Amino acid sequence: MKLVTAIIKPFKLDTVRDALAEAGVTGITVSEVKGFGRQKGHTELYRGAEYVVDFLPKTMLQIAVADDRVDEVLEAIGTAAQSGKIGDGKIFVSELEQVIRIRTGETGAEAI
Repeated sequence: MKLVTAIIKPFKLDTVRDALAEAGVTGITVSEVKGFGRQKGHTELYRGAEYVVDFLPKTMLQIAVADDRVDEVLEAIGTAAQSGKIGDGKIFVSELEQVIRIRTGETGAEAI
């Protein structure tokens, strides 16, 4: 089992969610986060004063996936989130040692 973590632009969330639904993903966790990479933030003007926004708003998705579905999920996220501009985000894949569904006590792939 794998944990797919994707950091994307907030306005791409609906597109990515629809792509994941088409790929058969039944559950995702979504968090609003802030961060920066090569994009490095930007300067804004507020009431005549200029200030730097270091951390940009992003959306983080976490999806538990069976090993045989990882490539399909990565393709869905990558295609839907890509705009071709800096700041599109990143996708991380980590190993999941164990998953437990609290309600039923199911473990492993059955709990996903």
